Amino acid sequence: MDAIRELKTRAEILHRRIQNNDHRAIGRLRVLPDFRRASYEQLSAATSDIQRRDCLTVIAAELGFSSWPEAKIAISGDSPVADFGTLLYPDHRCDGHLNRWYKSYDEAAADRASSGGSLLAYKRQFVVVDQYFIESLGLDPGDPDWQALGFDWVRPQSLAARSRLYGKLVACLPREAA
Repeated sequence: MDAIRELKTRAEILHRRIQNNDHRAIGRLRVLPDFRRASYEQLSAATSDIQRRDCLTVIAAELGFSSWPEAKIAISGDSPVADFGTLLYPDHRCDGHLNRWYKSYDEAAADRASSGGSLLAYKRQFVVVDQYFIESLGLDPGDPDWQALGFDWVRPQSLAARSRLYGKLVACLPREAA
């Protein structure tokens, strides 16, 4: 699955639902800065002005990014990534794991090289996780793409492998969450 294409499809669905006055879809607009404190009535009144790009921004915000272009860069890997959002540490499913967190990529990479595991990113931080964490994300730690990646999400040996894993990760997300 192409993660970018899937997220664009989800934005299209969200846009359609907002146009059809779906209460849950309209409520998702609250992740946008202009609507954070808006009442439901204010949100509902603004639905005719909502565009597809606003829905892309909603999707990006739900994944921990400040904008759609930022999310697209992180997921596609077309440019150096400064912020990986929260996609790799999504919610309370992963809170029960003991992971090693680092502010510096070099420290995280050295730890991963010496002790194993997989190096992931959360916003601008780095985390070394075990196979059980990967399973909690809904991914298969035995997937050959992890080896092709070099077990390093941030600076992968194979960008294509990371793209495939992003696709699998997005496919695991609930429809309403992204």
